[in-house]
Order: sequence, then structure tokens, then C-alpha cells
Amino acid sequence: MVRYYLAIDIGASSGRHILAHLEDGRMVLEEVHRFPNGMADQDGEKVWDVDELFAQIKAGMKKCGELGKIPVSVGIDTWGVDFVLLDREGRRLGNAVAYRDSRTKGMDQEVNRLISGEELYERTGIQKQPYNTIYQLMALKKKNPSLLEQAKKLLMMPDYFHWRLCGRAAAEYTEATTGQLVSPETKDWDYELIDRLGYPREIFQRIVPPGTVLGGLLPEIQKEVGYDCQVAVPASHDTGSAVIAVPGEGENVLYISSGTWSLMGTELLKADCSEESRRRNLTNEGGYDYRFRYLKNIMGLWMIQSVKKEIGEELSFGRICEMAAGCGIKSIVDCNDDRFLAPDNMTGEVQSACRESGQQVPEGIAEVACVIYNSLAKCYAGTVEEISGITGQSYDRIHIVGGGSNAEYLNRLTARETKLPVYAGPAEATAIGNLAAQMIAMGDIPNLKEARACVRRSFEIKIFRD
Repeated sequence: MVRYYLAIDIGASSGRHILAHLEDGRMVLEEVHRFPNGMADQDGEKVWDVDELFAQIKAGMKKCGELGKIPVSVGIDTWGVDFVLLDREGRRLGNAVAYRDSRTKGMDQEVNRLISGEELYERTGIQKQPYNTIYQLMALKKKNPSLLEQAKKLLMMPDYFHWRLCGRAAAEYTEATTGQLVSPETKDWDYELIDRLGYPREIFQRIVPPGTVLGGLLPEIQKEVGYDCQVAVPASHDTGSAVIAVPGEGENVLYISSGTWSLMGTELLKADCSEESRRRNLTNEGGYDYRFRYLKNIMGLWMIQSVKKEIGEELSFGRICEMAAGCGIKSIVDCNDDRFLAPDNMTGEVQSACRESGQQVPEGIAEVACVIYNSLAKCYAGTVEEISGITGQSYDRIHIVGGGSNAEYLNRLTARETKLPVYAGPAEATAIGNLAAQMIAMGDIPNLKEARACVRRSFEIKIFRD
């Protein structure tokens, strides 16, 4: 009898339900549902419509039943740092505010009054980003303290959806670490830090590792979708799942999880919380099996996605990539500049950055995209040098996984700039890693090593060389 698994992978711009089963040692995927996502302006904030997202979660699950392919388990992954607050009765408090909202402006200074940046990194190993959960909570404490006073549960985004499916609240480890409030030593909330910051410690749920089975669906959910299955928590941070699906062999693997963000790094067995690591703004996010995703956040294809909406709506991403490849413009911008985090107009921001630095100003979708791709490749090359220098390791290839692995022009540029071969694929790495964690949890794959071997057998990997 075929055993199906369901990964629900929700990104900043879309979500999808991917069913999978094993066939002759290979993972076979089937997309059964896809839906849009995005931030909306509400009450002066940029927010996620979590009720609509949950409705889509259930709609896709129902389709599995209609297909007669009832999953053994289901697991959800999303982006990091964002959360939902619940009151004593389980009612949502306030909006599900998105990380690109401006409420965290200046909150790093408020946190620094209570703990220095150096000590904070030493305690958590997480890079400073203005949108981290630690700063979002400080924004609530300073601007809307009544919400924190009423709150009884804080649930990170995927934890919230798992709770709505099965009624059991838990904080999945890889997702929790993104917020800058977890100790890499204890693998638990840093309650001393939480107390120093004045956040109510009782709102933080018990941390569980990926692969934890929370239990079956609530009766009302069973009725809606037409069946029962287990809620098996994957690495619920999307990059945590994507890294599971990196098809490299051995311990010294360099990867880029390429999508809205480009997350470039390697795996460590022990977090590097050194001062040099902090100065280079590298992060130690939790990974599967309590490994650490030692990486740098790079702005990524968010810039291309934004430009497409503004001046290339009718074009596919593949076509934009082809058009960029035909350009000769050499201008470069700093992809990690905060000006590109949530500009009113990304095209104009890229043009302004080039103008201010005395470079050729790109005109039209092809040139603007070319500047972005060139800039990303340069940033990747610099990050390779940083990671190699700190870890003392040399790397003989880069694995690019996620949707960005389909960007052939960017892959060629990356190979050229880094002087390393690029192994591109699989594109659905996040869903694949999500599914692999579930299959390990339910006994169909023995461990992480075998899961990665299964990925190598199952999906095409393209190689790009300088």
C-alpha cells in the first residue's frame, strides 16, 4: 500500500501542497494545490492574512482526500521570525504582523540598552536583523504593551498553523532559533535573556525538534478535510527544510537556499558565536539533528520578484533571466543594504543606488534584472571567502537549491564569480526537506544521510562551471 506524505510549504509570495511517496527508493512528488500569499496593509501595519492562509491549508488537504491519496502525515513550513499571540481562550491578539513592517525601526537601540550586541550574539549566535522576533517583541513592549500583557501563547507562524490543525501548541526548534531568543548550547529558550528584556516567559512554548509527531487532526478539521492524519512537525523554518534536501555528500557542504531570500552557508555541529563571526554578520540557525545552519542572509530574488511586479508583470522569471543574460551592463549594488528590504519601488531604488555610486543607471527590465543578478553573484563570492576564512574549510562546489536554482544566468554568474562549480537543484528543496523529515519521523527513511541519498537519486542536478 502506498504511503503518502503532505508538505505544505508557504513562502512570502505563494504556498503549495506537495504530496509525496517513495517508489523504488526514489521520492515522487505531486503538486495538488497552490495559492497566493503576500503582505497587506491593515491598521497601519504590513500583515499576513493568516485566516486566509489557514483556509488554503485546509482546501489543499481536502483535495488530497478527493484524489484518494490520504497522507500518513502533514507538516507545514514557512519563513522565520514572525509570530501570532493568543489570549487565554486561544483568540488571536492583534494582527499577524509581517517582518517587513516598520514597527521594529529603532528597536535594536532599545534592546541594546538591556544587552549589548556582542553579548546577545555570544548568547544566541544569531545575526542582527532588524526584523528578528527579539525586536518585534520590543516593538510590542514599547508601542502596544497591552497585547503582551494579555498574551498567554506566542506561536511562530508554522507552529500556529500546526496548533490550528491538531490543538497542540509547541515551538519547533529550527523556526524558534530564527527569533534570536534561543540558546545554541541548551537548544532551549534563553529565559534569562527573556527576563532581562522584560518579555513574559510564560508565552514561550516548549521547544520540540523536527520530526516530532504532535498527534491527529482536531475533529472539526477531520470533518472539513474528510480524513484524519498525523501532524508531524518538519524543520518548519523553510530554510531548515531546504537544507535537509541539499544533495551533497560529506560534512563540508556549501549551499545557497535560493528564493525570496538567498541563504548561503554550511552546516556546523557546534555554533560559532565568536566575535569575528558576529562582525561578519553570520548566523547560527538551528538545523535538523541539532546541526547549525551557519549562513548569511542575502536579499535574494525578492529584488527580482519586486521588479517583475513593477515593470515586467507579463514576463516569466525564466524570460527575465534570459533577457538579463543578453545585457552588458556592469553596475553593482549592495544587495544587503536595508534600502532594498521594503522600498516603495524596487526598480527606482536600484536605479538610485547606481546613480548615487556613479555607475551606469539601468533602464528597463533586462538591465535592472542584470544589475540584480550581477550583484547577487558578487555577494555570493564574498560570502564564500568569509565562510571559508572563519571555518578554515575549503569547498569544492556550491549546491543551489530552491526556486532560484532554475535561474541559469545567475548560476553561471555564480560559478564565474566564486570560481566554484555550481550544482543546481532540486528546485522544490523546501518541500522535499519537509517531506524527508516526515518520512524519517514515520520510519520510511532511516536518517538524514539516507534522506540526502534519496534526494540525489530522485531529482535532476544541473552543473554549471566557470
